[in-house]
Amino acid sequence: MGNRRNQKRANRNNHSSETVEHATQQSDTAMAFSFGDPESVLDSSQILDYAECWEHDDYYEPPISFDGLAKSFRAAPHHSSAIYLKRNILASTFVPHKRLSKQEFSAYALDYLVFGNAFLEEIPSKLGGTVKFKRSPAKYTRRMREADRYCFLRGWQDKHEFDKGAVFHLVEPDINQEIYGLPEYLASLNSAWLNESATLFRRKYYKNGSHAGFILYMTDAAQETQDVDNLRQALKDSKGPGNFKNLFMYAPNGKKEGLQVIPISEVQAKDEFFNIKNVTRNDQLAAHRVWAGLIGVIPENSGGFGNPKDAAAVFTRNEIQPLQERLTEFNDWAGEKIIEFKPYEIELPDGKDTK
Repeated sequence: MGNRRNQKRANRNNHSSETVEHATQQSDTAMAFSFGDPESVLDSSQILDYAECWEHDDYYEPPISFDGLAKSFRAAPHHSSAIYLKRNILASTFVPHKRLSKQEFSAYALDYLVFGNAFLEEIPSKLGGTVKFKRSPAKYTRRMREADRYCFLRGWQDKHEFDKGAVFHLVEPDINQEIYGLPEYLASLNSAWLNESATLFRRKYYKNGSHAGFILYMTDAAQETQDVDNLRQALKDSKGPGNFKNLFMYAPNGKKEGLQVIPISEVQAKDEFFNIKNVTRNDQLAAHRVWAGLIGVIPENSGGFGNPKDAAAVFTRNEIQPLQERLTEFNDWAGEKIIEFKPYEIELPDGKDTK
């Protein structure tokens, strides 16, 4: 009987030795693994996943989600502000026509800048001729399979078909297809979304009251369990909107380092937030080719951004004039000069003007 027990003990000892040795060998072996490639949280919307314009019923769907572009329009302040700047300059230089009001033209220009597509519908009179031209929202207007035919989507499986040849379609050319246009700023959308994500994260960070960001490290053995529970409850009550409170801790016979407050990368998180905002801002301004001083960006250096009048003149020549020429393509379709612009002038303090 004693021999059997000794044999079992020996087997257990041998098995333990082998296990330890095997674990030691494994710990000495280098291991490499990965968590997969980075994935965007916007994959579910698939705003940029379309490869072509596919047919739905008797009309073509756009190559990207127009609803996604509309939502992204106000995702970041520098993105929408740059577009509004161009729209406002175009509207201020537009000469109103009896068949095209300034309001309709402003909406027409904004559609072109946001979606890369703009539509104007001809409203005929009962006696012949044209009463006016009305903008059709680009977000819901679709090109139909038949040439020179368009429709307006009013809801699920509900659309209004325009008369053939009654809609003018202004397109910002795309390199992959020729049915719809695409806006020029698509390359900066990731920066606009990152800018929005940083702002939303910062907002939630302050809203939930966790901006203290510290670890309360207590090692003093003199504290009682009830005192620890009271301190934990006081810390919980100090969180939340508007609860910026000071805490008082009385610890008789306590040690000097018995209660410590350890910050958690508060300064680094703050600096990273500003870095993200600045980098994404620069990406958006580069995509829109807008001078920072024209949209209210405050310079961080003492020299500033230079002379704003000179920047406005260069911006007008390089950006506004080409846009005006694109928008006046409607005149060739209408057969008369409907869209016309006056020179862009800037009033100086001495009463002089610059064009």
